[in-house]
Amino acid sequence: MASAFGHAAVAYALGYFGKKPLRNWKLFLLGIICSIIPDADVISFSLGIPYEDFWGHRGFTHSLVFAFLFGALVSFLFYPKQRKKWSGLILWLYFFLATASHSILDAMTSGGLGVAFFSPFDTTRYFLPWRPIKVSPIGAENFLSEWGLLVLRSEAIWIGIPCLLTIILLRIIRLKK
Repeated sequence: MASAFGHAAVAYALGYFGKKPLRNWKLFLLGIICSIIPDADVISFSLGIPYEDFWGHRGFTHSLVFAFLFGALVSFLFYPKQRKKWSGLILWLYFFLATASHSILDAMTSGGLGVAFFSPFDTTRYFLPWRPIKVSPIGAENFLSEWGLLVLRSEAIWIGIPCLLTIILLRIIRLKK
């Protein structure tokens, strides 16, 4: 998996595509939560659920169906006044993409068993053909190691730089309007 830092960076950058009234701390915080929540499935290890199981790590919570449903739930719960407006759809799309971005990043990592993008319809695990991101260790104690530093360096290059360039580009475009 990519680290929580990498997932959060993508959600933050995606948030810059929205219009100013929606771009605030609440949107960014909820987007970051959406981008990290699929890894709640790591609890499956302590419950004895096998990695490759439907409820195992990178299983259903990493699927597009989960991203769709979780994005809808977050929009519904935290933006009730937007439900019947165009902005409600935009919010759902953002939360869906923030959640789905987690799986895309994980499918670009150098380790694990792949991602069940199409669960529950197809539980096959997939990787993307291009996998430049070093897989992150599970657990904070393992992250504070040489391996963790390699992950951060990898994510700075393959996630951080593109996110930063996206934000800068969007700001430049908005200044010219």
